[in-house]
Amino acid sequence: MSVLVENRKARHDYHVLERIETGIALSGTEVKSCRAHGISLAEAYARPDGNSLWLVGAHIAPYEQGNRNNHPPRRDRRLLLHRREIRHLRQAVEAKGLTLIPLRVYINPRGLIKVELGLCRGRSTHDRRDTLREQEDRREAQRVIRGRA
Repeated sequence: MSVLVENRKARHDYHVLERIETGIALSGTEVKSCRAHGISLAEAYARPDGNSLWLVGAHIAPYEQGNRNNHPPRRDRRLLLHRREIRHLRQAVEAKGLTLIPLRVYINPRGLIKVELGLCRGRSTHDRRDTLREQEDRREAQRVIRGRA
């Protein structure tokens, strides 16, 4: 599995409650640009709309060798899921006030581009500080253990 882009800021700003693997509908030049790591997930999120799910705000750079039929960089892209999975995610977003955030885009072993979505709840500032403190404590404990071993 080859990771094309990872949204590290999402892990900092949100509690990830559930992870879902989805397909994504891309045009030819978008696929080539993604394989060349020309994708950014900054400020991207997923939005349910009727019986479909859309990736909003993801930037896929225009393909260098593309012609005049190159894709627009910031268009909404359809995410491919089963209907019952979309219904489950829509209910979670509407009822519980959760957010769908793309965590990473990768190429699976079959060569298909996949998006890993996270069903997330936003963190408050003190939660972020607590998490950073816990990470520092773990690192310090690992340093002490390595120093004695």
